[in-house]
Amino acid sequence: MTDTSLKTRLQQDRVLLAPGIYDAFTALIAEQSGFAALYLSGASIAYTRLGRSDIGLTTATEVADTLARITERVSVPVIVDADTGFGNALNTMRTVRAFERAGAAMLQLEDQTFPKRCGHLDGKTVVPVAEMCGKLKAALDARQSDRTLLLARTDALAVEGWEATMERAEAYLACGVDALFIEALRSPEQMEQACTRFAARIPLLANMVEGGKTPVHSAAELGRKGFRIVIFPGGTARAAAFALQKYYTSLHQHQTTAPMRDAMFDFDQLNALIGTPELLALGRRYE
Repeated sequence: MTDTSLKTRLQQDRVLLAPGIYDAFTALIAEQSGFAALYLSGASIAYTRLGRSDIGLTTATEVADTLARITERVSVPVIVDADTGFGNALNTMRTVRAFERAGAAMLQLEDQTFPKRCGHLDGKTVVPVAEMCGKLKAALDARQSDRTLLLARTDALAVEGWEATMERAEAYLACGVDALFIEALRSPEQMEQACTRFAARIPLLANMVEGGKTPVHSAAELGRKGFRIVIFPGGTARAAAFALQKYYTSLHQHQTTAPMRDAMFDFDQLNALIGTPELLALGRRYE
């Protein structure tokens, strides 16, 4: 049997593009589009489930519930945003166990204080290095399988500067994590410097946020720099918001969906997308 685990995939010398998702519906469409991994964005859960900003309002239970619904529906590996572990080292251990049970292939933990905020918003603060290292070690101890990977993220660049950020990344690497994520790199030069220092030793993740602080590049360009994982975490929610605003504005103005029909699935097309005929056929087997 072919090993399709994320751990095996990251051992390959080619970039992995993981689109942002926020529920089973977006996960299914992303899988059908051919992606080999998905990224469950904490920000996008806040946007879509709460209608709120990414400022630490989402709970671990809400993320675990969303993750479980996704991994029940799709088979590709899911990288999940676990924020700060939702508390201290003990909270982090509980988060790791819950997310692993829910099917996470990789958990992302960051060194912001709690509650956190989006990595591309101003006003972030970070915990001491020793505290974050303790949380990372607790997370590694809590996981049941070494196929469940741990991604360490640092948000220190905007708070402490370049050298301190590099020292944090070194400390997190020494804890034994499986991948590194240096958030909100400001320029191509910083991206290249990060890759020069770390890419040969551990998979690096690049976060592409439309309108954020990091220059947006294609996955192929980032792969050539040395990044192994590329995510576009919030693009899905932004695209959906754009489409929905257009749809609702048109419906309110015209009192019918007719002007939008070319930009919509019809009833049968949507049912085909989500597998309704196959599900009904399965049910008939048990009648």
